[in-house]
Amino acid sequence: MKKYLYIFSFVFIFSCFFSMSVSAADYSTYSNNKVEFGLNLRTDHKRPDCDRPKGVTLSKYHTFYYGIKPYKKKDKVIYLTFDCGYENGNTKSILDTLKKNKIKAIFFVTEPYIRSNPGLVKRMKKEGHLVGNHTTTHPRLTEISVQKMKQELNTCKATMKKKTGYDMDPYMRPPEGVYSVRVMKVAEDMGYNTMLWSWAIRDYEEEDQPSVQYVIDKVKKHYFPGMMPLFHVISSADRKALPTIISTMKKKGYRFGKVTEFTKKRKLK
Repeated sequence: MKKYLYIFSFVFIFSCFFSMSVSAADYSTYSNNKVEFGLNLRTDHKRPDCDRPKGVTLSKYHTFYYGIKPYKKKDKVIYLTFDCGYENGNTKSILDTLKKNKIKAIFFVTEPYIRSNPGLVKRMKKEGHLVGNHTTTHPRLTEISVQKMKQELNTCKATMKKKTGYDMDPYMRPPEGVYSVRVMKVAEDMGYNTMLWSWAIRDYEEEDQPSVQYVIDKVKKHYFPGMMPLFHVISSADRKALPTIISTMKKKGYRFGKVTEFTKKRKLK
């Protein structure tokens, strides 16, 4: 009997080790060539082209930079997204504006943001917004190992549950828009949709903000059906421009939707 138990234990341990090795080897077959996400913004209100791995269809990996289905239907819709690295007093006003206009957005939070501002994150969820993962330490995901990337996302997810009582929504935004096929594949296997963006400006330096009118004019210049703009909650210019952007786009016949309209429902693993 002991002999068979020994054999079984050996086979079990070997199979676990082999499974782990295969898993790691599998990711090594996916390119980790760095792509620094960028856009060729257009002024004819059509979808811009973007930087992506050559020959790769982003949606194959549940990766999106605009609302695909609305764009195909020419649905006049915008999906508001906000990155939350740290808090400097703007988020409450942003949430007030969204609530007043009955708009739902998605906020991508870092682990320190959740830990320092659990009340704001709870409010996001209570008011119907989505809260996505923006990692723990905001690293370039192509420059860390698969194991470290999983740790970055899992720690942020765990803090979300511990500090707010809410589960993280299955959306991830890679810091600085730096990604690769491997990054998309790992995120997909973890149950995430990888969310890029279809409009952005240099609004992320707290002490070097653009003018409010500049933000408004840039949106008016580059909007298109399915647009997914990136704003930062640390931006006072974005906060002040948001009410005008909303009213202006509504006058143009646009509505504001949630990214769940064009992404498949996923479950985090």
